Amino acid sequence: MGAYKYIRKIWEQPKKNLGKLWQQRLIQWRQEDTVTRIEHPTRIDRAHTLGYKAKQGFVMARVKVSRGGYERPSRHKAARKPKKSGLVNYNLKKSKQVIAEEKAAKKFPNLEVLNSYWVGEDGPNMWYEIIMLDPEHAAIKSDKTVNWITNPANRGRANRSLTSAGKKSRGL
Repeated sequence: MGAYKYIRKIWEQPKKNLGKLWQQRLIQWRQEDTVTRIEHPTRIDRAHTLGYKAKQGFVMARVKVSRGGYERPSRHKAARKPKKSGLVNYNLKKSKQVIAEEKAAKKFPNLEVLNSYWVGEDGPNMWYEIIMLDPEHAAIKSDKTVNWITNPANRGRANRSLTSAGKKSRGL
């Protein structure tokens, strides 16, 4: 087996296989900002599968998304049963992964989201790593496998649900 196959096997049950390292990472990630730029992908096997290359123009970000259900903003505060106002027990049409991609796209407006993958979760939070590209970078423009992202028609991919997670949540 190659190295990536072993890495993939470890990430099937990270809490069990990574042990103390897993706990330390979650503690550190909780203290970071919601969107944090990182130097290297945490799951190198998954990142390469989704199109990441260790070259200029590729940017990685880790995004924290809160877990749990969705509650609509309240319409009224007093003298009515909250159950009858239709505020709780809603399901979002978007997945947490799509929300994470949109947060990263908002934080880095000059970059385009290529793809994303899950890296961890605890009680209140989930973390995703987002692979982003700089469409104006010369290395991206000259790379034939990813230079399609420089086309103006591909601007705002995350917000239009054109990433793989977005297409999946739209049922495509």
